[in-house]
Parts: sequence; structure tokens; C-alpha cells
Amino acid sequence: MKPKDIIAGKTSLTSLWIFGYGSLVWKPDFKYKRSQVGYIHGYKRRFWHGDNFHRGNDDLPGRVVTLIEDDDATTWGVAFEVTGSQVQESLKYLNVREAVCGGYITKLVDFIPEDDRSNQTQQALLYIATPDNPLFLGPASPEVIGHQIATRQGKTGHNLEYLLRLAEFMRRSCPHVDDPHLFSIEAAALALVPYLLGAQ
Repeated sequence: MKPKDIIAGKTSLTSLWIFGYGSLVWKPDFKYKRSQVGYIHGYKRRFWHGDNFHRGNDDLPGRVVTLIEDDDATTWGVAFEVTGSQVQESLKYLNVREAVCGGYITKLVDFIPEDDRSNQTQQALLYIATPDNPLFLGPASPEVIGHQIATRQGKTGHNLEYLLRLAEFMRRSCPHVDDPHLFSIEAAALALVPYLLGAQ
């Protein structure tokens, strides 16, 4: 089973898991049967992708997360199981949200539910932005990324909301997981808020 065949509807799937690690964790916006918090191996989450639609624009792109391959890393998020007609409905919606507007491509990964003590994996589809994407911004210091996020907004809302909701999800649903990249950017962005409010 290949991601492109799933997206093109060339497979007769009755069930599919979709893994979210960014805005999908709090705002899937598609119908699903159930969801599970868990993680995937081999990727680290980074605010290295530019967004000129949802959380920014062409002149001032926002920053959103993508996944970078790293054999030693683990990324926590939420997997959603879609069944029956939900499969094609969710894929059609996500193709616009993530691929057309976000520049993401699809991959299949092994998802491990947090509450599964048997450590069994479930194959899941995810959306990822790669370095060859024109919107890819790459690494920067927490201070630089935090400033960009604190001063950007797009058609879906303020870039800061995206950052804060992701941090909130990690603290609420994965309190045992340390995510220094995410939390250092959150601290840098929040430190700028009083100055930005005073400038208005």
C-alpha cells in the first residue's frame, strides 16, 4: 500500500489511521471513529516549515511544524481512525488543507498508541513537508522562530495560537514528554507579547 494510491482512491480501504502532530491534534475538522494519543519513531517535530496561507502570507510567512528524519527521535501526537465513507471524505479534506494550501506530502509510518502495553504498531498516514518544498524555511534559533510566530497571522488565525495550542496539547495529553524545541519557542514568543501589545 502506497500513500499516493491511498490519496488517489486506488485502494478500497474500509479503515485508515491518520497521524497528526501539528494542528490536527486539536483541530482535525473531519469525522472519525476514534482517536488515540501516541507516538512514532524516527522523526523529530520542528517549526521549520513556512506557511503563507493558514498562519501567514506571501510577504510574512508563518512557521508551522513538519517532521525531520532522525533515527533517535520520537514524535508524539494523535492518530485518528476513519472508517467507511469517512476515509475518502477525510482524505479529500486533508488534501486541500495540508497538500494544496500547506505544501505537505504523505508518508506511511508505524504509530504506537500510548495505552498499548504490547507495543503493537498501527500503520498510519501522515502529512510532512520536506526541505525541497519552496515554503520550507529550515532551522533558526528559538528567538528568531518565536519572533516570526508572534508577528504572523493568516486566513486561519494568528500563528501564536497555533504554537500555544500545540504546547497546551503536549502539556495536557503528554505531560511526561519533554519537548525542548517546542517549549523554548513558546517561551521566546510569549516574552515578546508585552512588547507587541505596547506597540499597538
